[in-house]
Formats: sequence, structure tokens, C-alpha cells
Amino acid sequence: MSAQPQDQANPSDAELRAARRRKLMFGAITFFVLAGLVYGGYEYWLSLREVNTDDAYVHGDLVQVTPQVGGTVTAIDADDTQVVHAGQTLVRLDGADARVALQQAEAQLGQAVRGIRVAYAQTAALRAQVQVRQTDVATARANLAKAGDGLRRRRALAGTGAVGAEELRQSEIAVQAARSVLRTAQSAVQAARAAVQANEAQTAGTVLAHNPTVRLAAARVREAYLALQRTRIVAPVSGLVARRSVQLGQRVGPGMPLMTVVPLNHLWVDANFKETQLNDLRIGQPATVVADIYGSSVRYHGKVVGISAGSGSAFALLPAQNATGNWIKVVQRLPVRIELDPAQLRAHPLRVGLSTEVTVDIRDHSGTPVVGLAPTRPVARTDMYAANWTKADALVAHIIAANVGGMPEREVGLRHVRRRR
Repeated sequence: MSAQPQDQANPSDAELRAARRRKLMFGAITFFVLAGLVYGGYEYWLSLREVNTDDAYVHGDLVQVTPQVGGTVTAIDADDTQVVHAGQTLVRLDGADARVALQQAEAQLGQAVRGIRVAYAQTAALRAQVQVRQTDVATARANLAKAGDGLRRRRALAGTGAVGAEELRQSEIAVQAARSVLRTAQSAVQAARAAVQANEAQTAGTVLAHNPTVRLAAARVREAYLALQRTRIVAPVSGLVARRSVQLGQRVGPGMPLMTVVPLNHLWVDANFKETQLNDLRIGQPATVVADIYGSSVRYHGKVVGISAGSGSAFALLPAQNATGNWIKVVQRLPVRIELDPAQLRAHPLRVGLSTEVTVDIRDHSGTPVVGLAPTRPVARTDMYAANWTKADALVAHIIAANVGGMPEREVGLRHVRRRR
């Protein structure tokens, strides 16, 4: 009878182990609950400070290289993965046809200059011809007056019988002949004056270099010169060559894509945020970008520069049709453009299409969700396609100077030979 109370006062080892397990279980549950509360609180705190997404990719300008004139490819000076600089030759076309066209245009310009030079020279001769014709008119008038006086004298003497009828008739014929000569001379003066006016219509009011005929021929020379220069296709920007499709010997036409140049110094990230994350996004908010290629050891610092006007499905070629009976709501995403620091891009180059993770600090709400100012500068620009008009103008001036002969410089006007815009 005395052993039972002693057993109740001293629990067994199994009971002790069970009690210990209950305490450990309770402690573990308490720990995980507290950890969950702490993590949830931390995530909530972060949600008030930042938004992030891993649906973000690197984008950049894909500058297409296309010919401006047609021709056969004779050389390819750059290939995929190679770095090229703005103005560097990428593709060469056969320039035989362009050279022949330039030679023809040069010959036409020389012919036009010589024709106008002849017109200048003829002006003085035609004016002298007018003077000669006017002298003939004066002589014809004098002869007509003399014949008229003789006819009047003979008519006065005809009544006395001193002048016969035949002599009187000859005087009348002489007067008619003198009148005919006068009319012919007057017509010749009018024709000479018309010839002077027609000749001056080509030369009056302008120097030879600005004559419309010469300018038209000069424009054709510039056009042919420009076509010859465009047989050398250059890189519009500096960057990395990608997607080369042109092949040696291929016949290409204007506007045909040959290759693409990607300027790696101007890249950005399009981060696709959920529509539930866009409420606090503003233009100018700082962003941190981590690229999978480098990992978390490299962090790019940028800022929000724009939010797309619509989701990807809204701009799709075949937009989704949600007016159906089995419609299911899907959270949409909008691209948000993140501008990257150029210095960091130079230190750690990226490639178009790489995956990134973007985190935007949303604590500052002073910005606007939409860019309110119109662009003040071009998004992209290149001067590599600008024509070298200095050399073209020099070629035109050389051709004109070689065909003007001994014309005075003031009548040639070579100092003013330039391209008219």
C-alpha cells in the first residue's frame, strides 16, 4: 500500500521525455510563429518602401544597317560579335554603274556650260546685228523718200508733157519697191531684236554658275557623286554587330536590312510590374538592378524614366478577347523603363535580352506617374549619312572652270558655286 504513492510522486522516464517533447514542440511553434510575424512585418515594411520584380529584361536600340542605293556586295568588313565605330565601313557595293553615271553627269555639265558660254558670246553679236538692221531701215527710208520725191516731181510735169507715161509708171514702181525694202528691213530689225531677247532669256540676270541649265546639270553631278559615295555603307553608330544577313555577291536594294548594330553604351531595362504595384510608382524614383549575368555582386543604379501606356496584351497583334463565358481574371503587367548609369554600363557591359531583377524605392511620391514634358532632344541621332557636299561642290566648280574658256570671272561666278538647299 505504501509503494503506490511513491510511484505517483516519482514519474517515469517516459513521462519526462514526453513532457520535454511537449516543451520543445511548444517552443518550436512559438519560434516559427514569432519568425513568421517578424518576416511578415518586415515584408510589409518593405512593401511601403519598395517594389520589385524579376520579370525584367535588358533592352536597347537595334540600329539596322541598310543601303541607300542598290548594288552587288563586293566586300563585308564587319561580322557578328565585332565592335564597330560610327563611320566605319561595314559593306561595300560595286560602284561601276555609279562611276559611269557620274562621268555622264560630268559630261552633261560641261556641255551645258559650253552651251551657255556660246549664248553669252552670241548676245553681243546679235546686238550688233540689230544695229546693222536698224541702219538698213534708215537707208530704206531714205531711198523711199527719194523715190517719193521723184514721183511727185514727175506727176507735176506729167501735165505739161515733159514726162512720158512710161517714165511715170517706172517712178511708181520704184516707190513700191522702196516701200517693200523698208518693210523687209523693219521685219529684219524685229527678228534681230527677238533673237536678242531669246538669247538674253538664257543669260540675263544671272552669272553662268547660277544659270538654270547649268544648275540642273550641276545637281545631276551632285546626285551621281552622292550615289557613288553611298556604295560604301558605314556604321551609323558605334556598337556591336549582330544579325548579319548580307552575303558576298548578293544583289541588294535600297532599304534592305544587312545587319544590326547594337550600341551597348545606351541600354535600359524594361521591368514588367504587376498592376497592383503601379500605384506608388513615380517618374524619377531610384531603382536598383541586379543582372543574372553578374549576380548580386554587381548592382546597377538607375531611375524610373517612364511607364508604358498599356499592357503587353493591349498592344499584341491578336489582343485577348475577354468577353467570353469562361473568363478568368489575370493580373496584368506594365513595362516600366529603368534608365541605367552609363559609367556602370561601361564597367560591366550588358547585352540585350538579359534577365534582371529590379527594385524601385517608392518612398518619394513627389514625381508624376506620366512624363509631363515633351522631348527636348532627339531620342537617337547620327550624322554618318550626311553627304560631303564640299567635295561635290569642288568637283562642280572644277568642271565649270574647265569649260568656261576666257569668260570674265564676274560672269562665271565660281565663288558662289555651292549646293542650294
